[in-house]
Amino acid sequence: MPYIVKGDPSSWKDDVYSRTNYDYKYPNDLDLKPGSDFHTKLRNKIWERARESRNEISKRFSSWREIDKTLTTYIPLKDKEEETKSKDSTRPVSIVFPYSYSMLEALLTYLSMAFFQDPMFQYEGVEDDDTEGAMLMELLIRLHCIKNKVPLAVHTVLRDSLGYGVGIGIPEWTMKYGKKPVKSSVITQSELGESSQDSVSMVDSLLFEGNALSNIDPYMWLPDPSVSSVDIQKGEFVGWVERGNYMDLLSEENQPNSSLFNVKYLKSKKDKRSTLALDQSDRQLKHGGSADVNRTMSNTLTPIDRIRMYIKVIPKDWGLSASETPEKWYFELASDDVIIACDQAEHNHGMFPIGVASPEYDGYSITPIGRMEVLYGLQHTLDFLFNSHVSNVKKAINDMLIVDPYLVNIEDLKDPQPGKLIRLRRPAWGRGVDKVVQQLQVNDITRANIADSAYITQWMDRISGADQSMQGSLRQGGPERLTGAEFQGTRGSAISRLQRIAMIIGMQFMQDIGTMFAVHTQQYMSQDTYVKVVGRYADQLQATFGNKSRVKVTPFDMAINYDLITRDGSIPGGNFSSSWIELFKTIGTNQELAQQFDVTRIFMYIAQQLGAKNVEDFRRNINRMQAVSMPDEQVMNEVQKGNMIPTGVQ
Repeated sequence: MPYIVKGDPSSWKDDVYSRTNYDYKYPNDLDLKPGSDFHTKLRNKIWERARESRNEISKRFSSWREIDKTLTTYIPLKDKEEETKSKDSTRPVSIVFPYSYSMLEALLTYLSMAFFQDPMFQYEGVEDDDTEGAMLMELLIRLHCIKNKVPLAVHTVLRDSLGYGVGIGIPEWTMKYGKKPVKSSVITQSELGESSQDSVSMVDSLLFEGNALSNIDPYMWLPDPSVSSVDIQKGEFVGWVERGNYMDLLSEENQPNSSLFNVKYLKSKKDKRSTLALDQSDRQLKHGGSADVNRTMSNTLTPIDRIRMYIKVIPKDWGLSASETPEKWYFELASDDVIIACDQAEHNHGMFPIGVASPEYDGYSITPIGRMEVLYGLQHTLDFLFNSHVSNVKKAINDMLIVDPYLVNIEDLKDPQPGKLIRLRRPAWGRGVDKVVQQLQVNDITRANIADSAYITQWMDRISGADQSMQGSLRQGGPERLTGAEFQGTRGSAISRLQRIAMIIGMQFMQDIGTMFAVHTQQYMSQDTYVKVVGRYADQLQATFGNKSRVKVTPFDMAINYDLITRDGSIPGGNFSSSWIELFKTIGTNQELAQQFDVTRIFMYIAQQLGAKNVEDFRRNINRMQAVSMPDEQVMNEVQKGNMIPTGVQ
């Protein structure tokens, strides 16, 4: 299917807005009233970039839709199959053999285990004064990830990156308002003495603030097509189309410190959708859903499409300010027509607040091929082999008869019910029934298709890197039984291939998101937050704060320099060898080795690799241990035995 080059929207009618005035106060004293010359020029510049990006990225839509059908096991039925299904819903028809889906599950399982470790993001202080603040930042962002369900958005990014070649996420700073209970006591003085009355009242308050992550549908992404998928930050612009509704936009505009305006001008527009958002995916083609609403008009729903875009501009050239230095500005264009946001992007990290994961990147393409696309040809062949065999079996089990209609009653022969009575016509009476009807011999030429299907799936395993062991099954064939050494070697090789994917995604996506989370915390945190003291810094923080299970984090504590620790893509136990247990036994029984190596840390590493997630909970609290006084001679004897070491010796 050729991609469609979209022109200017037919809904542009600037003269309509001249008859309406809602008296908005615009930022920087700009004339952003719809219909004004400045508004029209600025709208055209935003639209031109969105249209050029859409024209380029839409070239990939036909391939992506095929992947949608594969992963949703959807295949359009032929007319004959529709007729068969309508008569008997239990009869088999053409299907998508869900092997690509199985491999996608295996790949996602590994990547989820690699990135969903607690905490998701680790930080270290750069200088001595930053150490404690980095510990608190790690615990604070850990709380943000739990409260705002960041792993769910990361999972969507991982799935999109495997299916479409790109997975896009947007880090945001969210503030949730609501009613909070507040305790109060009223003390009264009387002749009888002093009395108090306790009460609880509900007051409007900021309930929670913190980092969150949302997703961009690859079909709705508007990147700068002149850069590669890993160089988004080097592009001139980046944007996306987001679907909302009129009531939500109006509510957002009326919130304190809102940056939106001109929303009321959208009320009179009949169709508030964007022409860039009409080409939807085929993810919901099988079962229906929101895609049906996106494609058609509705009398009850009022969807509004917002083109949200960050653009590097010289403000003086665009008439935004007198500055001649390139700056990043943020714009929103609703319904392809009305600018509802225009402000300088003042993120302290200086980046486009967006992260992209593309594990199959080539360093040049803006939309590289996805791993599921690589397997599509084999998946298509697998579907053909399976469906052709089922079709041939259906033909074989149906009676294929050669009949003389002069001798037999055809209507009786057509009756599909068991125990039927077939009557011969008068000319055949008394002549026997052996030559009236004859079964046509049918050869199953597709008998070998099932064996060929197994051969195809083996190649799909090799190409994808998600072999049978990664999918939770073991090798069944072979001249000999599966040995432990063979299993360990094969699984180790598969894990190494998947670890490469995880390392790439870690550097592309998780590193940028972790950096933005930290900067957003430093820039936007406005209230104190209590965090639970857990994890690798528990001992140090408890020693500092006096064995408290929860400590208070203030915005002042976040004024630090830090380093983000990027995970290496491994999973707990992924490359673990039983040899570690033998080494631990050797070190534990050898006094010289025990003095040179930290036995406790080795034990904790082994326990973590074997799946223990809370090893720290079982450690002794050294701060509660009492010092024991011993004679010097006894101390020297214990040192010689290796039971004690001088302080400061590592």
